[in-house]
Amino acid sequence: MSDNILVVEDDINMQKALLTTLKRAGYGVTTCSDAFQGSAEFRRGGYQLVITDMKMPDRSGIDLLTEIKELTQNMPVIMITGAGTIDTAVDAMKKGAFDYILKPFSPEKIEALILKALESARQAVRRRAPKKRKVLENIEIVSKNPKMQQIIKLIESAAKSKSTVLIQGESGTGKERVARMIHCSSPRCKGPFVAVNCAALPEGLMESEFFGHEKGSFTGAIVKKDGKFKLADGGTILLDEVSEMPMFLQAKLLRVIQEREIDPVGSLLPVEVDVRIIATTNKDLKKAVKNGKFREDLFYRLDVIPISLPKMIERKEDLRYLIDLFVKKYCKENKKDILGIQDDAMDFLRSYHWPGNIRELENTIERAVVIATEKQIQIKDLMLPSAESMSALQMSAFDEFLKVGSTISQMERKLIIISLEKTAGNKTKAAEMLGINVKTLRNKIREYNIIC
Repeated sequence: MSDNILVVEDDINMQKALLTTLKRAGYGVTTCSDAFQGSAEFRRGGYQLVITDMKMPDRSGIDLLTEIKELTQNMPVIMITGAGTIDTAVDAMKKGAFDYILKPFSPEKIEALILKALESARQAVRRRAPKKRKVLENIEIVSKNPKMQQIIKLIESAAKSKSTVLIQGESGTGKERVARMIHCSSPRCKGPFVAVNCAALPEGLMESEFFGHEKGSFTGAIVKKDGKFKLADGGTILLDEVSEMPMFLQAKLLRVIQEREIDPVGSLLPVEVDVRIIATTNKDLKKAVKNGKFREDLFYRLDVIPISLPKMIERKEDLRYLIDLFVKKYCKENKKDILGIQDDAMDFLRSYHWPGNIRELENTIERAVVIATEKQIQIKDLMLPSAESMSALQMSAFDEFLKVGSTISQMERKLIIISLEKTAGNKTKAAEMLGINVKTLRNKIREYNIIC
């Protein structure tokens, strides 16, 4: 089925030329001689593209464009303009026109622009099409560690309730995995699971991202948008790194928990939501409350069911099980046939301190599986520093850090690099070590052009 194009052009010769060109290219074409006729014809529907002259008597192409965009944001509109109205054409693109074409133009040029506009519209439709909701596979956590066994029992009990859960633990201890296990084991398992990193969202857009906004509520809000809470309706929302949420948003989150409703930006009426909230943090929230960086009332609303995850070094009983699990996983992904791990390599992994916790262990095994050339993983495949080499590396870095003649900026840059190395590249943990927030650290990384 061919695409239908509406052409609005008062110049009869240009109208005939476009009609001939587009019909020859296989399109269905309807022509109108002014914007009033064009508006009436467009409202009848059935068009995939509009081409309109910019300058017409009584009513301009800009007026027609504005009306079309009020009816639907999704219709691509190409503006035809003369040399004297290029500035106006650029303004039209700011108002939603797909592109403009300058008179005179060849048939090949207009055909290429039409193809581009129609393909862009089709891609937009595919992006807007409702996606089949992905149901998370059931997640199981197995552990021989007594503390983790108690946590697993707590997770199973928490999953049956609607209560808010606060998961605390160092970066890489598996906080999101626990959150997903709670969701998958709950009556909401067939509902959405929406994870939001509170530290990664720009502060100016946070309220809109969380609660949505109405069309025209602020500059750039050209369409209505649902926020993360609305997207999680009927399911679970994970507020990752909740300690990084600014104070103004903490107050709004408190109201959402209390009232079970959200206030989209620009909306006059609240919207009810049925959402289970799980929050995670690698910081001590009680300490943050004491320091005035986190609301005490919000803390107690989140801390209904507290779960504190142990470090990897505190659950060495699980090391062998986790290694076997990761070897199997990455052998399958990389089509490798690794039978296991050599005894000396296993002993080394048991003696390692794992500053990056389970995440570092998984990354280490993935790397070892990829580069291993033998049937068993060897020490050299792990690419982890020994205790002696790490100590020497730290002393060398310390000596270099205190080198006479270094500027404050150079010392700051080196300190950031050392901190990132110490935390296996984890920016949140490195920022905590440095006594700054994550956003400041990211700005410093860009300023000093640090690759991490």
